[in-house]
Amino acid sequence: MSATPRESAPVLVAVAWPYASGPRHIGHVAGFGVPSDVFARYQRMRGRRVLMVSGTDEHGTPILVAADREGVSPREIADRYSAVIAEDLRRLGLSYDLFTRTTTKNHALVVQDLFSTLLEKGYLIRQTQLGAFSSATGRTLPDRYIEGTCPHCGFSGARGDQCDSCGRMLDPSDLISPRSRIDGSPPVFRESEHFFLDLPAFQVALREWIEGRQGWRPNVRAFSLNLIAELRPRAVTRDIDWGVRIPLPEFADRDDKRIYVWFDAVVGYLSASIEWAELSGSSEAWRDWWQDPEARHFYFMGKDNIVFHSVIWPSMLMGYGSGGHYGGGGGRPALQLPENVVSSEFLTMEGTKFSSSRGVVIEVRDYLERYDPDPLRYYLTAAGPETQDTDFTWREFIRRNNDELVATWGNLVQRTLQLAVRHFGGVPTPGELTVTDRELLARVRGGFDAVGELLEDAHFKAALGESMALAAQVNQYLGEMEPWRLVKSEPERAGTVLFVALQCVADLGTLLTPFLPFTSQRLHQMLGGEGEVAPMPVLTAVGEGDDRHQVLTTDLSRASVRWAPAELPPGRRLEPPQPLFRKLDPSAADAEVDRLS
Repeated sequence: MSATPRESAPVLVAVAWPYASGPRHIGHVAGFGVPSDVFARYQRMRGRRVLMVSGTDEHGTPILVAADREGVSPREIADRYSAVIAEDLRRLGLSYDLFTRTTTKNHALVVQDLFSTLLEKGYLIRQTQLGAFSSATGRTLPDRYIEGTCPHCGFSGARGDQCDSCGRMLDPSDLISPRSRIDGSPPVFRESEHFFLDLPAFQVALREWIEGRQGWRPNVRAFSLNLIAELRPRAVTRDIDWGVRIPLPEFADRDDKRIYVWFDAVVGYLSASIEWAELSGSSEAWRDWWQDPEARHFYFMGKDNIVFHSVIWPSMLMGYGSGGHYGGGGGRPALQLPENVVSSEFLTMEGTKFSSSRGVVIEVRDYLERYDPDPLRYYLTAAGPETQDTDFTWREFIRRNNDELVATWGNLVQRTLQLAVRHFGGVPTPGELTVTDRELLARVRGGFDAVGELLEDAHFKAALGESMALAAQVNQYLGEMEPWRLVKSEPERAGTVLFVALQCVADLGTLLTPFLPFTSQRLHQMLGGEGEVAPMPVLTAVGEGDDRHQVLTTDLSRASVRWAPAELPPGRRLEPPQPLFRKLDPSAADAEVDRLS
């Protein structure tokens, strides 16, 4: 990724699609949610044209399994959990331009167009393979619902599509002693004809492209290069009756085969962009992001999805080019490839991998019932799994909330505004600035370049750390200057110190806005600012008839703050400060752990 990006280039923030078979937990949003929103908010503050899209992934066998378990239809499951997930992401402040669903008519048409175009160009081929079926229900088992021993490295927990230990792509029939994750029984394998994406046809182009991605995180780049060493065709259809229909006459009346969910889901980035354009009233607007050669695409997900975003989806894009109905023919540029695949590692909890099936989980909605969103966003950035697996513990969450958010940043805001309001009624008029005053202002203002450069390269943890280090320096400045004492003996100097501190607080509030949008908005208002620094998403219904569905959107035209210092005018009235963060009782950690037992 370039440290000095093209300022006018459109930026696509493509966020992995959460699966709508149940509520999502904080391990999920640590990978796809919080990092993508931090990045998108920063890019918008830089004045760039950003399109942030995603939605709920609603096809495939896991939905059928959940529906069977509850005795309802697959559509009921998808409707219920799509609504739950969208509401959770709204409350977490994820500023999607469009968060939609894969069960829309628009999505089906775009998926079918890519399928038909790849088939026409010879990149989809027919082959037979051994398909895995449940011995209990006779239904096909999704690859990720089958576990066994990897034939390459011997890892006993390999999945039917990939081994998380050695990283190789697999088929369920490759596994040694395969078993269903649903009931533990061995699957039944039988031959079935399917369409396959001819991945080997893209091997040379993929290698050349990935080797040129010098800005990728080293683990993602190395992992991706290893994957393409042993490419083989991969099935894009499944024996199932829930999914996007195969767009061929011979399948028009058949309910036994559908397009495979992994193919359908990655197309969602394109279909959501097209839907956003339709909803915005400019149906061709999506092309600014997908067919402008200057456009920059950033994909956010957990590491178990790297293969789909660094190998499979790029192959599909290469094969499609500018073809099909939506590509527009040879007169237009080809669809853009990812500029960066920003993958996070796994987040464990109290030393154990998050697992909904085993009850080792903190659901996003459960967290938000008891705590505020910004502390979670902070923790998942400061201590999250950016480049290595990280363990979430309630004790560490509470410590960081109390020692860093409350004691460092919150305390700085509180005492600075309290002193200014109490003794000056607003922003004081400064006297002559000392060398110390000017140096502090320069250091904080230099944060816009330093923090911005880190955010450009998706180094979110370091960017947040740099911002908090600056806050600590301003705290130290206040401690050394002691304006609470100066107001009695040197009121002009006290006003100058508080003016400097308030200016630093305002700039720090801007620097922290991508990470802490809720409290940054409150700080902006306490500082007498107008408008919104961090517009929040809303839920709304779109479409008609049986295609009516709920989406998450954000009105970003209201955003009033840019990524730059803003002068606080002397004399501006300030609101009486209120605490930005709640101090948490350390004993709450034990209570939260008890909830899981």
